[in-house]
Amino acid sequence: MLLDALRTEPHVIAAELRPPRVELDTRAGMDAWIDTYHAVRGLARRGRYVFLTDSAVGAPEEDNLRHLVSNLGEDVDRSHVVPFLTSKHTREYCLTYADRARQHGFPVLVVLGGDRRLGAPRCVEHAWQLREAIRARQADLLLGGWANPHGDPVTQVRYLLDPRVTAEFFLTQIVSHHDAPRVSAFLEACDRLGLDLPGVYGVFYYRSARPSTLARLQEFIPVPSEALTREFAAGTSADELCARTLRTLREIGVRHFYISNLPLARALTTLTRILDLAGLPRASARVGTEGSAVT
Repeated sequence: MLLDALRTEPHVIAAELRPPRVELDTRAGMDAWIDTYHAVRGLARRGRYVFLTDSAVGAPEEDNLRHLVSNLGEDVDRSHVVPFLTSKHTREYCLTYADRARQHGFPVLVVLGGDRRLGAPRCVEHAWQLREAIRARQADLLLGGWANPHGDPVTQVRYLLDPRVTAEFFLTQIVSHHDAPRVSAFLEACDRLGLDLPGVYGVFYYRSARPSTLARLQEFIPVPSEALTREFAAGTSADELCARTLRTLREIGVRHFYISNLPLARALTTLTRILDLAGLPRASARVGTEGSAVT
């Protein structure tokens, strides 16, 4: 179970994957889902946790839960697959989504507000309101929240300490090795204010320093564009750049990570290379449908 791992394991390494976009034609959408299934299966069966986004960059994405239920089968431990749900749907859709997640054996759900600037409006002002409503219907569904180390650290930690947060753990906004001072300040605020919720820190897999790509990403996440451009120009590979962030964050006290933007068709092999470069352990066993090790 994810929460147990976050509380007891030295490191939890997860991958964040994007479902196909709604506007893809039938053939392209099918090909994208095939790659998604292979990535989810490969990662989850080797003990990695997989987060699936919900309209992560403003564009509508396919219903991640419907496709997971239809195609994962029984050979993947669903406790290792964690769907995201944003509040950028109707309230009834969100509540029914949580019901479906629990009904189909997904014990954990990350509930986020969603970008206010793009796409459909939120059905609630704050994500905790949606988590409260879900908890009232699904008392045993574990819920994940959100924090942003780029904001004021004390304010962010106080949000997580609020009794209304209705979350057992939290994910963070994307950070990099260039954000180490901000992350350190956030960690210090967690310690000083007594926050005991475990956190999973977001790391982005930058594949290039193409200006148009970085500018597009900057609309959604903080991007250290100039520093990244210098590192790529100096010959740093995408794998090493990601590993550099993991090493730096680990040195300042971060224990758990999710890696975003891994290439779907090579998610497992890419993640393995990054972890080797970062000096983090590989998963040592595959996981069966009940979470037991498979040799």
